[in-house]
Amino acid sequence: MKYMLDTNVCIDVMQGALPHLAARMEACYYGELLMSAITLAELEFGILAARLEARTLRRFLLDGIREDVVVAPFDAAAARAYAEVRLADPQRARNALDKLIAAHALSLGAVLVTNNEADFRRFSGLAVENWTAGG
Repeated sequence: MKYMLDTNVCIDVMQGALPHLAARMEACYYGELLMSAITLAELEFGILAARLEARTLRRFLLDGIREDVVVAPFDAAAARAYAEVRLADPQRARNALDKLIAAHALSLGAVLVTNNEADFRRFSGLAVENWTAGG
């Protein structure tokens, strides 16, 4: 099974406050955990937008995640899936990055792991799990 981590889950991992999330990730084999290149772009922006004194730590934490999580390139199949996802949503211009990430997960047949399930439930055919709940 492939699992694509949403941006908010990566941030939760970087903050380290959810041991049950880390344990769930550690139970996966290398290659099962994916991060969309779109998510990586969001996280890279977060580093640059952070206060100068926080950037080094955030870079270290992101680099640590990337050792265990494969960054999936946003390819032609993902672009086709995005067109379908966007067309099916009556609010086409809203939540553009969520649509890109959802489409990417769909194109790869991956389960999207997020702590924002409500924003992704509207995408037909997308499997969604929340590994941050409970513990």
